[in-house]
Formats: sequence, C-alpha cells, structure tokens
Amino acid sequence: MKPAPFDYVRAESLDEALSALAEGGDEARVIAGGQSLVPMLNMRLARPAILVDVMHIRGLDRISEAKGRIEIGAGVRQVALERWAPLSGMLPLVAAMLPWVGHAQIRSRGTVCGSLAHADPSAELPLALLALGGEVRLRSKKAKRVLSAADFFLGMMATAVGPGEMIEAISFPTHAIGTGTAFREIARRHGDFAIVACAAVAKPGGAVRLAVGGVADIPQAVALPDPSDPGFDDQLNEFAWSLNARDDLHASARYRRDLVRELGRRTVEEAIQCRS
Repeated sequence: MKPAPFDYVRAESLDEALSALAEGGDEARVIAGGQSLVPMLNMRLARPAILVDVMHIRGLDRISEAKGRIEIGAGVRQVALERWAPLSGMLPLVAAMLPWVGHAQIRSRGTVCGSLAHADPSAELPLALLALGGEVRLRSKKAKRVLSAADFFLGMMATAVGPGEMIEAISFPTHAIGTGTAFREIARRHGDFAIVACAAVAKPGGAVRLAVGGVADIPQAVALPDPSDPGFDDQLNEFAWSLNARDDLHASARYRRDLVRELGRRTVEEAIQCRS
C-alpha cells in the first residue's frame, strides 16, 4: 500500500520545524526514524497533511549528562544510545532493555523519542520512562513544558503532545549508588512486542517499584514490599488484576495475569539482588 498524499518539510533548524508544526496544527506530524510512522502511513492509519522531518536539525542527536540526569535528544537513534559507552553505568535498566527493542535493523533507524511518541503499550522504552521516573520535554513555537511519564501517556498510542508541539528531548535520572534494577520480558520471539514486560527499581532500604508493559493500555507501576513480606504476593496479585488484561491473538488475559505475578516476582527479586 501507499500513503495518502502529504507535504514534506525537511527542517534544517528547530525554529523551522516548530514553525511548520504551528502552521500545520492538527494536520502536521513529526517524522524522525519512521519505523513506527511509515507503516502507519502506508496502511493509511495515519493521514497527516504535512510531515516535518527533524533528523537534520543540529543538536537533536545529542546524549548529554547534566544535573544528575541523562538527556536524549529527539534525533538520537536507538542504536546510538545502545552503543553509548557510559550507558550501562549510568542507565543500566535502559541498557538491559534496548537489545529487546525490535530488531537490529529497526534500532539502526528508529529513534528513542519516536518510540515514546508512538506510545505502543507493549514497547520497552515507554516502560523504561515510567519505571525510572523519566521526563519528556515538549516544545512548540510559543512555549516549552516538561511532563512526567504518568502525565505524558494518555492511552493506547495516545500522548499529551498537542497540536504544534514536538518532543524535543527526554531525560532519565542517572543510576544512584545502592539502587538495583532488573528487566524481564516474554514475547513470541526476541524483538517482537512484549506479551508482558517487567522492569523493577529497588532503592536502598525502601520499597521496590515494579512497572509492567504489554497488559494495560499504558505502562503501569506499583510500589511493592520485599518479596519476603507476607503481603507481597497479595499486593502483586491485586496489581495484576488491576491491569484489566484482555484476550488477544497473542495471549489470554489469564496468561498475562500469571506472567505479571511470576515474571514480576522474579524481576523484583533480581533488582534487590543487584543493589550496588
């Protein structure tokens, strides 16, 4: 299939991109790596009048550290973050997740921010943003704003990005000493979207944060006690039911709940063991 007709703007500066988005309003879409948007265009699930290409804007392809946070620009490809030398020390959870994001060919073109903008509930990077308390920096021609993951994801493939806005960058807090992280995923094959994915963050002497993707319309997180606590299994079971799993061609709702309980426990235990 072929996409519906659209105008194309190859932005050479952020101002040019924001001006094109402001002019296009609801009919304009940002394109970066295109690994999510292009298939939607070809199947005519998306029919923007204007595509604004931001991959030629200087500075958007930077990964930087400042004030205890790692900032990733809108032009950073997934493979660039995966190969960023400090990643395993500064963001070990993201380092563990990235090899599960699609396949190598997809990561070589897809962008980190593009995956977040697409907001597939089974994708790994939205789960990382929620688990780690990441933030999304949005920008339009007139304003800037920063949203938490909880405020950014609104529903299945729906975000808080408004008309004329684009994701300029995202940021994660750097890994703190004494914190343990872990990631586990079940998919039909490595690189496919997750049937269930679990990410856990265990801070020293405190509750463990467990985030789950692939079940609800958006990633969800819960604070849990140590697995040795008598109430752990009940709280995890309650969380599994709260995700309102549904049957689909990949798995039944019951199987997904079972995975949340079993995979969730293993991920939490691993995160606690990895505290350093």
